[in-house]
Amino acid sequence: MQQKLILYIGNKGSLGVYTEANRVDQFKDESVSFTQTIQNVKDLKKIFTEFTKTFALPASPKNNKLFKHYYNFDISDSTSFDARVKVGASLELNDILFKTGKIALTGVELKNNVPHTYKVTFYGSTVDLKDILGDQQLSSLSDLNDLNLDYDFTTVKDKIQNTDYGDDIICPLITNSARLTYSTANADRALNNLYYRNIYPENGVVFTELKYALRLQKIIDAIQNQFPITFSNDFFNDATNTDWDNLYMWLHRKKGNVTPAEQVSVIWTTADEYGDYTCNAPCINYSSENNGVITIGAQQVGSDFLRQTTVTITPTIGDTTEYSAQVLMTQNGEQTIVSQLINVTGTQFMGNQFNNLNGQFNANAEYVLQITTDPATPITLPPDGITWYISYQRISEQGSPYYFQRWQNANSFTNTNTIPFRIQEQIPKMKIIDFLTGIFQMFNLTAYVEDEIIVVQPLDEFYNKAPQTVPPIGEDPEFIGVDIDKYLDVTKSTVDIALPFKEVNFTYKGLKTFLAQQYEQLNNTGWGSLSYSANDYFDAPQEKYSIELPFEHMMFERLFNSSSGSTSTLMYGYFVDDNQEPYFGSPLLFYGFRRQPPLTSTSFALKPTASSPPDQITEYWIPMNTKEINPATSNTSLHFNNELMEYNANIYADANQFTGTLFENHYKNYIQEVFNTRLRLTKVTAYLPYKIFSSLQLYDRIRFRQQNYKINSMTTNLTTGKTEFELLNTDI
Repeated sequence: MQQKLILYIGNKGSLGVYTEANRVDQFKDESVSFTQTIQNVKDLKKIFTEFTKTFALPASPKNNKLFKHYYNFDISDSTSFDARVKVGASLELNDILFKTGKIALTGVELKNNVPHTYKVTFYGSTVDLKDILGDQQLSSLSDLNDLNLDYDFTTVKDKIQNTDYGDDIICPLITNSARLTYSTANADRALNNLYYRNIYPENGVVFTELKYALRLQKIIDAIQNQFPITFSNDFFNDATNTDWDNLYMWLHRKKGNVTPAEQVSVIWTTADEYGDYTCNAPCINYSSENNGVITIGAQQVGSDFLRQTTVTITPTIGDTTEYSAQVLMTQNGEQTIVSQLINVTGTQFMGNQFNNLNGQFNANAEYVLQITTDPATPITLPPDGITWYISYQRISEQGSPYYFQRWQNANSFTNTNTIPFRIQEQIPKMKIIDFLTGIFQMFNLTAYVEDEIIVVQPLDEFYNKAPQTVPPIGEDPEFIGVDIDKYLDVTKSTVDIALPFKEVNFTYKGLKTFLAQQYEQLNNTGWGSLSYSANDYFDAPQEKYSIELPFEHMMFERLFNSSSGSTSTLMYGYFVDDNQEPYFGSPLLFYGFRRQPPLTSTSFALKPTASSPPDQITEYWIPMNTKEINPATSNTSLHFNNELMEYNANIYADANQFTGTLFENHYKNYIQEVFNTRLRLTKVTAYLPYKIFSSLQLYDRIRFRQQNYKINSMTTNLTTGKTEFELLNTDI
């Protein structure tokens, strides 16, 4: 039975549904083949989505209107159809929604110089991640500003000592330059010896050797708040999933210290409070403010054009303090200075005035104002001493601006000599989509859209969603397959080898820190890396397959008392290269483990400066590649291979019992199936009725000839129900 296929494109109506105006005309006999795959045995690391083969639509008057006569390149850019951008779409079968996603126009065919056919491809909703995020950097996530803090001895000390796993910002024992030691001997008194004794003022590490770290879930939170993306609670957004929730990223944007000495000539203070807000009726908010970040809206909104972007600094009357100021713009993850005043006094303006567009700030960007003075003479600006004024004017209007928005500080502002630690400026340079892809590959996650929510699950959990029997007590359930025997095309099928490569290599991009390099030189393999080939020899497939995570993977070092040989509870990271020089590297991920009562911990010495006496630190965070110190509590590890746990190595017999590696927990089941000598890739064709193919899920088991199979991929002709399956046998 032929199915009725309906395609809608463009923007939904005011009620959130497509109307007849969005329905495209179709050729009567055009077939549309829809391919679905969640993880393909031929390409293990890719997150796949649903798509159709390119199909044809008639160049009817209605379709010409929907595609804005794309074949005519003389149409102006402002009114033409932009084929570089996918547009919203939905597919219906028999007047029932089948799939939502996006449509891409790939071209137009003309006959006798007259448009005849539009060629389009439909993509499932998970492709939206790349479309929405584009090339945006982690540094573009404005919600991270909510976590900004000072970088000084007091704050660093607090973030070393803060008290629970729920803290979003911590300060782990990872140095950017210094090699640390621990010795109780009087003869070893020196900088970077962590042993604390109040009569040993030389000992201790200076706080500027340490940097903050950010809990990864806060990055996910910021992505969800800034973009029209909502992830499910199956993996992200779940504080009970401590394999994920206890992970941190070291905020290391450049080599060495947060502020190397040669760069600390000026300390800028960011104005971060604008509690006094005014706008004129009807108060349409084209621009916005959040924690001192002014976001200027589009250049044009309807008939209104951006006209004025002005910052006014107004000191108290009679205040002659000399100050400098600058406006920083963040756009597409890059930050630049767009306006600057040097050594000025009194009232000053930055940006542009209403009657002069010179100096106008860019639209669609974020801005902050920073002020500095001589350290000995800070400036205090009164309430309303800082004013941001953004206005729009209707192009047909003259005189006063049509709309304006004004933000002013409600409280007095005083600049400070404390170094501000702005998360957006300190987070490693990395695209958001690359960060997500790396996390998906790390935990072998899969994603699909359900009710406009991106469901994220480990692959094993996804496949376990298939219907199962309720077994007697003590027996395992069995999967209930969708029986397609009576719909099979028995005239042709193929059984192919399912193994397209010789081995699979799992590793990290960043293995260049000092100890990780030493490990590789001694062992001829990367730290935490794994090459899997099922311990078999075979030479039919020649290709090797690599899954490389875009993160740094450190070997940490537990400190021993060099004068007595006894252990300490201190473990740290030495983030330098093999020449022991400051190192940039890839973004570093690690588990934060807190040494606090009732655990007995070795205290250490933390110094404000190299020449000042240290404070004693008794509670602190140590970085680890395992979630816990005791494998009986948790054996979870960030390695692919089972490595000796650095804290327990050469001390405890359980150092090699952290067997819950990334491979073991997230890849083993799938990869072992791929390498099993009995696995086959079976290709069959079935003519499925609508009630089956419209409800079939990729986690379902397909059953025929009394065997169950996993779906590797399936391509369905949506009008005839003809479905071409690639299936993997599960009886192995």
